[in-house]
Amino acid sequence: MLRLIVGNAIASVRSDEASAGEAILNAAVHGWYEGDVQGEDDCPGCDFRGQLPKPSNRS
Repeated sequence: MLRLIVGNAIASVRSDEASAGEAILNAAVHGWYEGDVQGEDDCPGCDFRGQLPKPSNRS
């Protein structure tokens, strides 16, 4: 997924669809989002806020 995000950022700069700064910001946001999605998939119910992950009682 990261390869796709970075590839899209490079392509958008090369085609003048975005400035380098815009492409970097877009890639960072999408990378963060995809990491969050993967974390939720890998550990459903975990609650991580800077400490070691621990199961949550959230439903």
